[in-house]
Amino acid sequence: MFTKSSRYRKIANVVIKDVRGRSLVSKDMRPLPQVSAIFQHTIGETDRLDHLAYRFYRQSRKWWRICDANPDFMNPQALLGKLPIVTDRFPVRSGHGPHPSWNSLLNALTSVVGVMDVNLVEEATLVSQQLRENGQPIRLDGKPVTIMVDQFKHTVVVTYNQMNTSATALTTVMTAAGFEVSSAEPISRVGKPIAIPQDS
Repeated sequence: MFTKSSRYRKIANVVIKDVRGRSLVSKDMRPLPQVSAIFQHTIGETDRLDHLAYRFYRQSRKWWRICDANPDFMNPQALLGKLPIVTDRFPVRSGHGPHPSWNSLLNALTSVVGVMDVNLVEEATLVSQQLRENGQPIRLDGKPVTIMVDQFKHTVVVTYNQMNTSATALTTVMTAAGFEVSSAEPISRVGKPIAIPQDS
């Protein structure tokens, strides 16, 4: 029933009774083994687990060895960032005219079908600014007076299901709420390391 390379071949059988009283034989739960990685691989945009398994083990069916070495990801697709649920970062700023409400923006986004989480991130950086009066620089001892002021940048981080909505649709919602939106920046697993264990 199982090939020699199957991770279930040595797992004990269990017998359970169904609602009709029939005895059904199945495999017991497979405990996650202790696996030590020998090196790391940086995830690429087109990576697939079966391809990685063939590359490292010359056996595409051993993709589960890589999953065992990365227990933080319970789903093989999540390991490579291939799930339909994604997180994008949208740099935003208030549009012209009356200042739009951040609360209105967050409410508009959370009402979109498929949006799972929305967070507003505010970052402050110090920048130098010349003091001016009537459009002219203020001078002290002949030198322009400069002060350090906070400059704020806002980013909206949205986690959503791509099967229900898209970055383009979310951008449209934010624009309609009175905000200027820059291109979405995906927060993905691409470029992140995964552990590659030794073959056994």
